[in-house]
Amino acid sequence: MTSLNMRTNPLFMRNAFEGEGRWGICVVKKQDVALNRIFLISFSQTKPRDSIENRSCGVHFFCDDYRFQNIYNNPLRTLKKLSQYAFLLTPDFSLYADMPAWRQLQSVAHNRWCGAYWQSKGLNVIPTISWSNAQSFCYCFDGIEKHAIVAVGMVGCRRDRQAFLRGYN
Repeated sequence: MTSLNMRTNPLFMRNAFEGEGRWGICVVKKQDVALNRIFLISFSQTKPRDSIENRSCGVHFFCDDYRFQNIYNNPLRTLKKLSQYAFLLTPDFSLYADMPAWRQLQSVAHNRWCGAYWQSKGLNVIPTISWSNAQSFCYCFDGIEKHAIVAVGMVGCRRDRQAFLRGYN
């Protein structure tokens, strides 16, 4: 593979979707989701041909990153399996306060890219927002259309109530 091939490969460049903010993070568009009956199953519980009951649920990614890393690395591989569910939360890639900022930014970018990709394939997506500390605020809220329904992940600041509330507010 040549460098020209890599620069024109959309899965390498990840530049097929509209970006925003200083970092050009992909935008996950606002979608209507019926809030009267939200049931979630973990990505680790999904199956290639799941039960009718589970297919009416949404899929969350509040589990260890290694369990879902492949959805970013090889997005076509899990698309068919994930498309059977009512909606998907974007993957909650870790944002820990002791991670370097570049790594946290990468986690946010991967989260939003997956959401934009799934939406481009016709899937219903609810963006997951996470933050670690005040320094992460300059990128952790990027890439989500205003007034969108969101899920909130809190693992990065779960031991620090004040850090969680600063981000939440």
